[in-house]
Amino acid sequence: MPWLRISEAGERLYYALHRAEGTRAEVVLVHGAGGSHVHWPVALRRLPEATVYALDLPGHGRSEGEGRRSIGAYRDVVRAFLEAAGLEKAVLVGHSMGGAIALEVALRYPNRLRGLVLVGSGARLRVAPALLRGLQEDYPRAVEQLVQWLFAEGAPERFRRAARQQLLEANPQVVYGDFLACDAFDVMQELPRVETPTLVICGTADVMTPLKYSEYLAAHIPGARLEVVPGGGHMVMLEQPEPVARAVSAFLRSVG
Repeated sequence: MPWLRISEAGERLYYALHRAEGTRAEVVLVHGAGGSHVHWPVALRRLPEATVYALDLPGHGRSEGEGRRSIGAYRDVVRAFLEAAGLEKAVLVGHSMGGAIALEVALRYPNRLRGLVLVGSGARLRVAPALLRGLQEDYPRAVEQLVQWLFAEGAPERFRRAARQQLLEANPQVVYGDFLACDAFDVMQELPRVETPTLVICGTADVMTPLKYSEYLAAHIPGARLEVVPGGGHMVMLEQPEPVARAVSAFLRSVG
């Protein structure tokens, strides 16, 4: 299993790896709050035109270490991962909180990126106070609420079962810390400084990061393009992997 050590304290991160022969595109997938690399479907983890690293952030999935409580701290984790993996110019694909992390990398370390893909994300990710309280006071009940919000109404029930199991097996304090980090995140005024070619993807049925969030990203990041997936929920890449993968593949070709 692939692991990379990213800190002097010995913190090791797990990642799923797909190597494509004869290509130069290197893609890093960054999951959302409380997630792991399994939130990315095979269609994205095995893009035929790219070498793909699907990362587990610290304290998530199979990775060691502790979860962070700010997007800036996760940004530095991703930069350390790029360094450790020897990736000089990567395309970052981030979902939800992962999109916030990718945006922070683009703003702070633009020379490390070839492209940026933001899936179901936003320039500001405020979290309902009731959800933050619930994650601390009644975690199982908060998980049930999250599971209802994650998917579009017609999504297969197996997606909800898998999400429920994954969240219940996660460390509640890590999940709480992720949502705290999201709640404090706000780069709305900084978007015009993003220099990295950007693709924004969102489903029309996303209730956690509604389409207007992605429209704002596309309108304020110079040259950004918006791809709308009809009927897609917050986990649009799991619900409708083929159109999302096609959009990402076309984007990779456009950035060389």
